[in-house]
Amino acid sequence: MTLRVSALNCMRGDLPVLSDVTFGVTPGQALALTGPNGVGKTTLLRTLVGLQPSDGGSISLAADQFAYCGHANAVKSALTVHENLSFWAAVYGTELRDSVLVSLNLASLRDRLAAHLSSGQLRRLGLARIALSARPVWALDEPTVGLDDASRGLLDAMIGDHLAKGGMAVIATHAEIAVAADVLDVSRFQAEPPRRMSEFDEAFV
Repeated sequence: MTLRVSALNCMRGDLPVLSDVTFGVTPGQALALTGPNGVGKTTLLRTLVGLQPSDGGSISLAADQFAYCGHANAVKSALTVHENLSFWAAVYGTELRDSVLVSLNLASLRDRLAAHLSSGQLRRLGLARIALSARPVWALDEPTVGLDDASRGLLDAMIGDHLAKGGMAVIATHAEIAVAADVLDVSRFQAEPPRRMSEFDEAFV
């Protein structure tokens, strides 16, 4: 199973953001999306995972083959760490394994309410649900934000284990990651801005 993206056009609302995006990711491979803020990295990830429609092009894998972690952690503050992960395991149709808690240093926090976690602990909890997904492609948007050096190491190990098992990862990041990854500069696919209306058209608006 390989992820192939061909001539994909991505929109932000009604505005074209990226055009003719083309790349491939094979099992065991990670792809790092780079480029300045606002260039379209998040828009590309959201299009890949089916959260917003494309305006042409193709994605070889269906949306249910992706596990997505965006800027929000998708955590319920009234639930404990264990309850949050149990909820996501049920969503994905998988089982909550203790190894997932251990892998992101959450085992000692399993009975703590998410409302009482620090920002870094919340980020680790949000990332832990991705490990529960059993989906082949992880789409991660700035996953290291809010993590200290030790937690970044845990994340690198989690991604590395996923790749070693034949998984794939597409990661939008400004930070260096220890996992070997090909690099795709998203700015090379920037769409042409919409043409301004002519003075004749403006006169009738």
